[in-house]
Amino acid sequence: MQPLKLGLVGCGDIAGYTALLSKLVPRVRLVACCDINRQRAEQFARRFRIPMVFTDYDQLLSQSNLDAVYLAVPHHLHAPMVKKAVAAGKHVWVEKPLTRTYPEGIDLYSTVQDNGVKVGVNYQYRYDPGCFRLAQAIQQGYLGDVFHVRINVPWSRQETYFSGAAWHASFEQSGGGTLLTQGSHFLDVAMWALQQRPISTEGITRQVKFKDVEVEDQALGLVTFEKGTTLQIHSTMSAAVEGAVSIEFYGEKGTAHYSNRPFPNVRFLGVKPHAFRLPRFGVHALQRSLIGFCDWVINDISYLTPIDQALPVLAVVDSIYQSALSEKKVKISDLTF
Repeated sequence: MQPLKLGLVGCGDIAGYTALLSKLVPRVRLVACCDINRQRAEQFARRFRIPMVFTDYDQLLSQSNLDAVYLAVPHHLHAPMVKKAVAAGKHVWVEKPLTRTYPEGIDLYSTVQDNGVKVGVNYQYRYDPGCFRLAQAIQQGYLGDVFHVRINVPWSRQETYFSGAAWHASFEQSGGGTLLTQGSHFLDVAMWALQQRPISTEGITRQVKFKDVEVEDQALGLVTFEKGTTLQIHSTMSAAVEGAVSIEFYGEKGTAHYSNRPFPNVRFLGVKPHAFRLPRFGVHALQRSLIGFCDWVINDISYLTPIDQALPVLAVVDSIYQSALSEKKVKISDLTF
């Protein structure tokens, strides 16, 4: 079997983690990297022994020995760069979020679907062992009807988060702060588990620690779903000390509690689901997500987060932001699954 020949675009920290973990995936071969900063791209290539270096994205896409690109670039570049890659006949694995807003995501989806290439979004926590088991238990009805979900994302970021990447501070370039960038990972898992249509949101966003940026460092959201289930999410990047992420499901038959510390795990109270086999093996959710994308491209084995699966969470985040701005409940009327 021929390996997937992958080009990495954006040679920052996230791409570094991906490149490192890709060395544990024999079916992936890193053949190129690209960054507008040539020195950074060349250092990245030397570190990970990548043969081709580019500063021009179009030149990268013109390479005949390139099967797919991994995009780890600022959010405002996702849509145009995905479109260019698809037009060049390359498969795409893009970091979350898919785009800055739901309308932008819908436009991208309508442009790239049915083009003969595959576009996946790295919502990697679907491949986290605890999150996967949690979602499987909910989807298979072990908790019965779920009446409430509670998510807490108490992350901590320092000034260097913004000074080291100025686009993080720009609402125009990033699309949002902690809710879109950190919280959406776990909101995606919860919505994937529920498999229900969201119908309305209420939200509050604030700047608690970082006052000189355009995006929120704390967000609170309440989502109501079609069957009456409610979901509460708190996401922050201003915690004094970073704590464990938690997702709690409360159902008629029992309770499920996910935590990412000291390692990804899920506990069930009142019910005893059977063991769920993970869809991929690996040491980290990011590695499993990469393996899943490769298997999808090479063997047409379903990937957990194709482009259409990244749209519902984007619609809810958008709606929470609209509610926070208007200080009113916002109905989600145009969301389709």
